[in-house]
Amino acid sequence: MRRYQGDWHLEKRILFPERVFLESKDEKALKDELRQCQRIVEQKASLIQIGNQDEAFLRGLCGKEKHLKMSRGVIQKGDTRVTEGPLKGNENRIGKIDRHRRLARLDFFGHELGNVWAGLEIFEKN
Repeated sequence: MRRYQGDWHLEKRILFPERVFLESKDEKALKDELRQCQRIVEQKASLIQIGNQDEAFLRGLCGKEKHLKMSRGVIQKGDTRVTEGPLKGNENRIGKIDRHRRLARLDFFGHELGNVWAGLEIFEKN
């Protein structure tokens, strides 16, 4: 969500702008296809395999449409509680909240992919 011209507007952006995700039910077939692309194989450092836990989290976060929707929540006694949206139940992954920009930084790919910003509107603080 971004505010301009006096109103809030829903904006869509690429979650990982510098990454390409490859999915395959047959891991061996995927590796065989990648071997045929010699330049990619030579840059093995740029190929990252996502673990099962991170893959499950991403699938749950983005759903079948592969779009990360806006979440809503409250802050009670310093603790964030998400009441609706894909971040519900994943409060432990929120590293930082920018209430002005309505964003939450998710710290789940700390090693290779970095952090991800997701939409989170805090509508109440006690």
